[in-house]
Amino acid sequence: MTTDLYQDNRYVVRRKIFTLAGAKFRVLDSSGNLAFYSKQKAFKLKEDIRLFADETMATELLLIKARKVLDFSAAYDVIDSQSQTKVGAYKRKGLKSFLKDEWIIMDNQDNEIGLIEEDSMLLALIRRFVMALIPQSFQVKMNGATVCTLSQNFNPFTLRMTVDFSPDANAAFDRRMGIAAALLLCAIEGRQD
Repeated sequence: MTTDLYQDNRYVVRRKIFTLAGAKFRVLDSSGNLAFYSKQKAFKLKEDIRLFADETMATELLLIKARKVLDFSAAYDVIDSQSQTKVGAYKRKGLKSFLKDEWIIMDNQDNEIGLIEEDSMLLALIRRFVMALIPQSFQVKMNGATVCTLSQNFNPFTLRMTVDFSPDANAAFDRRMGIAAALLLCAIEGRQD
């Protein structure tokens, strides 16, 4: 892993809501500088999200790819583009995610190692059936302990999610997986609303 790229404890993923040429994600470090860039092609049947070192898109760092075209319990592989190795995967908990979003975190051998959970059932239900303007918040847990939080900030023109690794004092959660989770949640969950 190119650890020098993923040293920060806090990142902000920003996506403009109204774009015609596919989603563009800017990942900023804790100082507000561009750390990574992603552009998702519009109208793709199978998710294929690529993370680059900058807006020139010359150096691809991560690939997040859906295993199937249509799958209610979709699985997404996270691949380090530099080494061409699988870092891990995410699998959505199908029916359970209809009421409250939950994703299984898997290692590179597809063993379950953690879970991403939406903040609360009550807030999740209000978001889905009453008012979608309440920002989502997620806890990333491994061995029962929170290792990362993912929090949306409300803005009608820009989807903004903060990725906070500070609860992970022992660096148990791979930063590449955390950034990939934020991109997935912004790309996939953002389309539900």
